[in-house]
Amino acid sequence: MLVLFETPAGFALFKVLNEGKLSEVQRLVHLWALESAERDAFLANEATKKWTSSNQVLVEIACTRSSDQLFSAKKAYHVLYKKSIEEDVAHHTTGDYRKLLLPLVSSHRYEGDEVNLTIAKAEAKILHEKISKKAYNDDDLIRILATRSKAQVNATLNHYKDAFGKDINKDLKEDPKDEFLSLLRSTVKCLTRPEKYFAKIVRLSINKHGTDEGALTRVVATRAEIDLKIVADEYQRRDSVPLDRAIVKDTTGDYEKMLLALLGHNDA
Repeated sequence: MLVLFETPAGFALFKVLNEGKLSEVQRLVHLWALESAERDAFLANEATKKWTSSNQVLVEIACTRSSDQLFSAKKAYHVLYKKSIEEDVAHHTTGDYRKLLLPLVSSHRYEGDEVNLTIAKAEAKILHEKISKKAYNDDDLIRILATRSKAQVNATLNHYKDAFGKDINKDLKEDPKDEFLSLLRSTVKCLTRPEKYFAKIVRLSINKHGTDEGALTRVVATRAEIDLKIVADEYQRRDSVPLDRAIVKDTTGDYEKMLLALLGHNDA
């Protein structure tokens, strides 16, 4: 399939997006209209250029997409930026963030359902030992999260909870203000319960003083054709308010209409 941004019109769109000259409703429409690989490539590049330690976009792309989707995004990145996503992540991040993010975006996970319970038990023990010692940047801890299949990670974390009596993300809340621990928790959520992760991003974007339109736009644009209905159901389960009602309360005009249209798109 021809990459949209390889066409003259596509490059013009890319330039406008890249320069940030669009209103939020225009940005939402344009992001949603892109091929998913191009959209992810653009968002990943935007995240590296505007990098902050709390930026979770790279984790979203690396951990909620399939291996083939991530590979397609990286190919689109080559076309758009004439370099690799790994190159930009390595250049724009440092320390523990680079140590985690680089293997995440470099990963090509096995996508099958098969799991090895012996490995799950052994690696649950490794994770617990490292976290107990506050060795959050340990090579083995990162290796497990960055390379194992999602099914294998789920099996490992289920055994972690059974064996040690607590969900791993609760153990990773030792210091709630530690932004690297926050990124680790996001990694776990994106790998195991992406719908809960995205529902939380939406909740935080709406419940701030003034809507975080960038985060809300990103979630709606990237999940509209995948699991936005499931995200909306999770939002309602947690907040006891339908997501469409929350959007109506917090947004206005064409932006509100487009958000609601895409929220309903999943039912088509």
